[in-house]
Amino acid sequence: MSLTLSQFGIDRLDAQQRVELIGLIWDSLPNDAPYTPPDWHIQELERRIVAADANPGAAEPWETVLARLSRSS
Repeated sequence: MSLTLSQFGIDRLDAQQRVELIGLIWDSLPNDAPYTPPDWHIQELERRIVAADANPGAAEPWETVLARLSRSS
């Protein structure tokens, strides 16, 4: 069975509503729900770890990022 966005009315949501829906769905999963991430997720995480290790000074503290995002909204 293949589900579509239109079956749930998701195609009528704006971008912000879709992001909020993603959070709601994610938060609804039980902590012990079995989940195996796709290979491309693992590869992307490995790529980011290598990049972070190669340039640790490029990282910003979360508080700095949060403050910048709060100012821009």
